[in-house]
Amino acid sequence: MALRIVKGSIDRMFDKNLQDLVRGIRNHKDDEAKYISTCIDEIKQELKQDNIAVKANAVCKLTYLQMLGYDISWAAFNIIEVMSASKFTFKRIGYLAASQCFHEGTDVIMLTTNQIRKDLSSPTQYDTGVALTGLSCFVTPDLARDLANDIMTLMSHTKPYIRKKAVLIMYKVFLKYPESLRPAFPRLKEKLEDPDPGVQSAAVNVICELARRNPKNYLSLAPLFFKLMTSSTNNWVLIKIIKLFGALTPLEPRLGKKLIEPLTNLIHSTSAMSLLYECVNTVIAVLISLSSGMPNHTASIQLCVQKLRILIEDSDQNLKYLGLLAMSKILKTHPKSVQSHKDLILQCLDDKDESIRLRALDLLYGMVSKKNLMEIVKKLLIHVDKAEGTTYRDELLTKIIDICSQSNYQYITNFEWYISILVELTRLEGTRHGHLIASQMLDVAIRVKAIRAFAVSQMAMLLDNAHLLTGNTQRNGICEVLYAAAWICGEFSEHLQEPHVTLEAMLRPKVTTLPGHIQAVYVQNAVKLYASLLQQKEQAEDKEGALQVTALMIERLPQFVQSADLEVQERASCILQLMKYIEKLHVKAVPVSEEVTALFAGELNPVAPKAQKKVPIPDGLDLDAWINEPPSESESEDERPQTIFHEEEHKHSKHRHVEMDEEELARRREARKQEQANNPFYIKSSPSSHKGYHDTPGVDHIPVVQIDLSVPLKVPGIPMSDQYLRLEEERRHKQKIEKDKRKKKKQKKERRGPHRRHDSLQTESDEDIPPAQQVDIITEEMPENALPSDEDEKDPSDPYRALDIDLDRPLADSEKLPVQKHRAMEDQKSPEENIFSDQKSKKVTKKLKKEKEKVKRRDAEKKKSKVKDDKKRRKSSPVTEDKEPTKDDQVFTEPKQKTEKSTADDSELDFWLSNTPVPTEVEPCPDLQTAVSEPDETLKENIQSEEKEGPKSSKKKKKHRKDKAEKTKDEKKSKKKKHHSDEERGEAMQNGTIDDEPLPPMSNYTLLADDSYITVTYDIQGNLQNESQVVVSVIFENKCNSYLKSMEFNVLDSLNTKLIRPEGSTVHDGIPVPFQLPPGIANEARFVFTVQSVVMPQKLKGTLTYIVKNEDGSSHEKLDFKLHFSCTSYLITTPCYSDAFAKLLESGDMKMSSLKVDGIDISFQHLLAKICFYLHFSVVERVDPCASMYSRSIQGHHICLLVKKGENHVSVDAKCSDSSFLSNLLDEIKEMLSKKC
Repeated sequence: MALRIVKGSIDRMFDKNLQDLVRGIRNHKDDEAKYISTCIDEIKQELKQDNIAVKANAVCKLTYLQMLGYDISWAAFNIIEVMSASKFTFKRIGYLAASQCFHEGTDVIMLTTNQIRKDLSSPTQYDTGVALTGLSCFVTPDLARDLANDIMTLMSHTKPYIRKKAVLIMYKVFLKYPESLRPAFPRLKEKLEDPDPGVQSAAVNVICELARRNPKNYLSLAPLFFKLMTSSTNNWVLIKIIKLFGALTPLEPRLGKKLIEPLTNLIHSTSAMSLLYECVNTVIAVLISLSSGMPNHTASIQLCVQKLRILIEDSDQNLKYLGLLAMSKILKTHPKSVQSHKDLILQCLDDKDESIRLRALDLLYGMVSKKNLMEIVKKLLIHVDKAEGTTYRDELLTKIIDICSQSNYQYITNFEWYISILVELTRLEGTRHGHLIASQMLDVAIRVKAIRAFAVSQMAMLLDNAHLLTGNTQRNGICEVLYAAAWICGEFSEHLQEPHVTLEAMLRPKVTTLPGHIQAVYVQNAVKLYASLLQQKEQAEDKEGALQVTALMIERLPQFVQSADLEVQERASCILQLMKYIEKLHVKAVPVSEEVTALFAGELNPVAPKAQKKVPIPDGLDLDAWINEPPSESESEDERPQTIFHEEEHKHSKHRHVEMDEEELARRREARKQEQANNPFYIKSSPSSHKGYHDTPGVDHIPVVQIDLSVPLKVPGIPMSDQYLRLEEERRHKQKIEKDKRKKKKQKKERRGPHRRHDSLQTESDEDIPPAQQVDIITEEMPENALPSDEDEKDPSDPYRALDIDLDRPLADSEKLPVQKHRAMEDQKSPEENIFSDQKSKKVTKKLKKEKEKVKRRDAEKKKSKVKDDKKRRKSSPVTEDKEPTKDDQVFTEPKQKTEKSTADDSELDFWLSNTPVPTEVEPCPDLQTAVSEPDETLKENIQSEEKEGPKSSKKKKKHRKDKAEKTKDEKKSKKKKHHSDEERGEAMQNGTIDDEPLPPMSNYTLLADDSYITVTYDIQGNLQNESQVVVSVIFENKCNSYLKSMEFNVLDSLNTKLIRPEGSTVHDGIPVPFQLPPGIANEARFVFTVQSVVMPQKLKGTLTYIVKNEDGSSHEKLDFKLHFSCTSYLITTPCYSDAFAKLLESGDMKMSSLKVDGIDISFQHLLAKICFYLHFSVVERVDPCASMYSRSIQGHHICLLVKKGENHVSVDAKCSDSSFLSNLLDEIKEMLSKKC
């Protein structure tokens, strides 16, 4: 045996490992496939050995070969063998190979179930981790069904490493086995409050991915995600949550009112551009949902637009693209806010990055108005001439047409200008949007009757110069314009000045080079034009002219009869016979113009694009049935009819071409060289170039390059669009003069009345400029009984359809996850060990049953005692408690109680979204460090500890568990409410309790200064990132009817407090406010100050200068103010636990002082709320009528308060590490209580 082991070790020394394989492949570049084939044969021999190390080495090499594209599915069974190795390094190789090559079609994948279950229950976290990682790559519906319960158990593992992986793989399990979502969701929801940030982040990712497709099922989680959003510091978690809220807001508009403030704060405070972008996106979604219920959100939109402008002006191309993308979303709902940044968007058209230029084009679409349409199109035409590459040029062309034609040509005031623009666009060579230009020409000519004469003259000019447009005869090329030109000239031929010239242009021989569908339109409309000419000649009694026109038709039509297109052939043949018949009638002097004209009488209405799809199928018609008998399979090719058309002949001519072989090419090449050498007029090349010439294969291999002309083609006789721009400006100037004359006739009081709006307020979209021509709105025809909409069915293969599950419905017994014990793989045991293990398992189950029964009895007793306590409390105090059952009460309840829980979840969401404050229980002196755990988890832990420690420790554990369970129920609920109240300062106190009586509205903003034009309020907040800085938020509100612009904010610095100014500025320079204020609009700006010491309050003098612009002119205004930096403005709301608070009081470094304020008659609840809100304190403990409170300054000063409420007075005992800071704080607290209370 020992010799065999030694021999095996020696053999392994000479086996190739992965490094040898890679080195060998690199050394055999010429015969790589042959070398790899040899290596695969060696690997197959290695896999036949019994040594697991040799097999693992072979599988490791196979994983590399699989990455090179070789199939290794033949080694699937050997991979499973390596997966079952006891050594972790081998097991990892097996799971790696399985994750690369296993899929649902792998036959042996069913053999991995027990092995994976065994690894999932391994005591080693790394074995469990590699099993979870590998399973996520090849999980199948069967594996997901069999292992879902095991993975769900791992979500409560003691190691965060395992919990995180288990939470993430549950997403793959849900996709493969949707029935596992409902039973696993409660535990997944618990992981959102996991103490480990990695597990919490994983849970957020999984739920957000699930909610991305079916958001309505996760609406009940909104309060929990709101808490995470306002407490988490992980930007990626915040991004996921904010995206989720963006999907939930359209479903629950009330949610937007909760989100707008924290999202705005994040936009102000975050420096992460990715988070800023998602915040702006969600704010847009929120404001869309609140468009009817919350009209006053202009400040939020302005904030978003200003932040996006910063992104667009950034040098990073990615940020610039994202800024333009988000700006386009704002444009859909708030176009006025974006139109002021038109200059910035036009600058992006000059960017080097094509994707940014395309995104800027999308923005211009929504920024168009009647006033600036011509200007924008003119700039776009300049970019069309400069554009490099057909893709961007085609996009410019498309956008010009989209901008002009949007909303039934709403912004076009002169359609002659638009026709000239379309004609100018025909100068583009190589474009693929000729059909788009043609359709616009047709649409305008049909719907705008007043423009038909001008359109016909321009189209006749295009037909006369058709040789300039036939260079690109490909389909959808610029030659498609001739389709529209021919149709317009034929349909509206009565507007032609020289119809005979146009008819000759439509019958030129070069027309036959155009695509077939254009030739067909030429032929058809030539007859219309002929009918018009014939009518004119007969009315003028010009028989010779009528004969000449008929002879012209008979002479030119045969060239169309010979066309390769069937449609052209048919039309030309029919019309040619008609012309011959008319010629015979002309000889007999029979007038036929009325009959020919009657062929084309009347107008055709446009047909809707979906009309054919909407045609209802008649009863009894089966579209899938054969009309004739299907052809038999025995039909030979000889029986098929021979094709006699041009295309078949063309194919045969191609087959007759014989390709020359290499010898023939070499012979001809030598003959050409000899001819060149003997030709005295041929310029000989230099020796160096002669050498390069011999190296080239020949003239046949020289690539042909298509030259793109930089000079655009000019069509003679066609006016340019610039002249219409000047004419339109003159027309608008005349209208303005007439309007001003009418205004002067009105009285001054009427002009200054409140109903009159200032000129500067009129945005471009609000202008009322009458168009020169009217557009006819024509309804597209649809078949009878057709539906107006066409809803597409959902993709049946979408895996997310099965996950559209109601998660609030109680879980039934049939929906529990299956536990297949019969497939569990166990080690071989002796009969004695089996008996012992059975007895042990019976004991454990008995203990579990006993513990559950005890918990039930204990819960019943607690409920009875709680009802009695509730009655006593209602009699003694007006404070009400939340009557909804807690999570602990619902662990071992019946299905009826589960139904009550689902309804309670809906009521909790409604209650949280309502404006009433959140109720919490009054709990005297709560132990904030007590760990709250679920009863079923504590039972398992206690039973495991009893089995380890024996009967003595179990008695102690029972006593301890009994005492602990008495506290857990009430503490958990109060703790949840406490954390929720930390997030909403305006609705609830931090760590405190709330009465049913609603709190009055409160605001931290204080009046700074005001005059007849503007009101300025401010708030000071400490900077958490820098202990020597504070942020002053200033709100500027315009309360006059004029524009306020060029605002500049300046403060005189002191030795202690200084305003941070831009680089290069002096202490006397102010900071420009980065926005203008229209009438009635308020906006916020933030200024940063540096502070050396916070122990003393300070007032700084400052000035605000601005310009008031109205119709009479502009005036400079100045507003003086004093900025008050109080000591409480340096405080930061910081939660503190009771034990830390007690240690802080016991330390000898704290100085003590107290005060008493009389005349306080508000409730203790409102008193604490005001202290928390205005002075930035948090409640540590509360026992009515006393409460301990805590806060800290930005420079680390600890402040502890004990607030006592008497009948008509309040006393405050305070401790602080700095005596002067404490004295000033008490003065401010006294002032606040006197004013606010």
